[in-house]
Amino acid sequence: MDQKQIKNIVEAGLLAVGGPLSVDQLQGLFGTDADSIPEKTDIRDALTTLAEEYEGRGIQLLEVASGFRVQVRIELSEWISRLWLERPPRYSRALLETLSIIAYRQPVTRGEIEDVRGVAVSTNIVRTLLDRNWIRVLGFRDVPGKPSIYGTTREFLDYFGLKSLSDLPTLADISDLDNFNVELDLPDPDAHEYSVPGSEESSQESVASNQEQPVLEVDDDDDADRAEEAEMPAMDDQAIEPGTDDEDSSGELPDTGKA
Repeated sequence: MDQKQIKNIVEAGLLAVGGPLSVDQLQGLFGTDADSIPEKTDIRDALTTLAEEYEGRGIQLLEVASGFRVQVRIELSEWISRLWLERPPRYSRALLETLSIIAYRQPVTRGEIEDVRGVAVSTNIVRTLLDRNWIRVLGFRDVPGKPSIYGTTREFLDYFGLKSLSDLPTLADISDLDNFNVELDLPDPDAHEYSVPGSEESSQESVASNQEQPVLEVDDDDDADRAEEAEMPAMDDQAIEPGTDDEDSSGELPDTGKA
């Protein structure tokens, strides 16, 4: 099979699947006959040729954590997004800050996230990130309470167009967050947060909320998340043992002084 035919099959497979495919998966498109299966180097040569052909066009070949995918160029999202009537999902600043801390400090527990942010982490935020399959439970820390340890997933890297965690912007690149907020006219993320006793001020290491993604919008109206975080104590996922107060457990009603 000549290289042009290999390139056409690879391109058709990437367009048909609508997602990333690894080199092994692309190799599987050619069947099980050893004589008809091209070498991995031939597959990679075809991918390189496609990437070069897509230069200057509306689509691009991008390598992410799960493999290679053909996608619309980010700079054209303003126009292409009009094809869909529904609005892209909006995520609160609190959720994006939590995701950023997990991405940069993983493996990390919920209590450690709260230490960085300075507020309790809403259960809904953690559940949303797990449901989106952006984070996963890596294990449990061997301390009292056995708190869950969180880390990011391949789906997280794929969604943000990253090949690996090393592709994340360095903290030096996003250290000037105050000026960034002023330029975008964003409200102060800590203006309405309530500090958890004993915790330090929120770190400026949250990054994902400042990354420009065409399908990712920051919802500044996240009062519900703020209120829930303010009501929740930072307990680092430790189990709560039932109380043993003798006065409350006696079962007797208090004397109100009335006959």
